[in-house]
Amino acid sequence: MNRILLIEDDQNLGYILKEYLQMNDLLVEWIQDGEAGIKAFESTKFDLCILDIMMPKKDGFEVAHEIKSKSPEMPLIFLTAKSLKIDKLKGFKAGCDDYIVKPVDEEELIARIHAVLRRSNNLKEEKDQYKIGSFTFDPKSQKLKNDSESTSIQLTQKESRVLHMLCISHGELVESDHILKELWGQNDYFKRRSMDVYISKLRKYLSADPNVQLSNVHGKGYILEG
Repeated sequence: MNRILLIEDDQNLGYILKEYLQMNDLLVEWIQDGEAGIKAFESTKFDLCILDIMMPKKDGFEVAHEIKSKSPEMPLIFLTAKSLKIDKLKGFKAGCDDYIVKPVDEEELIARIHAVLRRSNNLKEEKDQYKIGSFTFDPKSQKLKNDSESTSIQLTQKESRVLHMLCISHGELVESDHILKELWGQNDYFKRRSMDVYISKLRKYLSADPNVQLSNVHGKGYILEG
């Protein structure tokens, strides 16, 4: 069972979220200020942290930086009323994996928690090579080999990193925003167009095997199957 650290100073919301998450088989420790949240993080092993931004003693950004300095791989979700683009960018720069604006839909929060946990667990289980239909992908050498034809393609670094992210979550949706944040550092029109170009290149390389599909889920992201 996954253990969640919830740092939220709103009494009503904190209580409701703790109860709802526990009803959905998540262990929750609810802390009501940033300073106490850091102490809780240092004393207990957690699988994911959910942080408000506007909190007493230490705000969510400070807490995120401290958590990441102690445990760089710890997944973080910001849950906050701050909806401006500048705040979202600051959140992602602080290392968060998702940014949810209040008021929160509890079912959506559960779905996002599980998506972040899946990505985190997949990253812990990275392989040296990945089988994609008739292809073998080696992220270290950045080579995509067609085993049926004994040919290979030398990928660029960015092509390799995009394909690696898709392989880690093979058969599952990889959100466009997640790819952009991890590989481009931000999400704007030009970065999104650049990502589309790399997806098109990968789709062309993989088209040699008709059983391999790199599908676009409109407005969401991509799924690699095969």
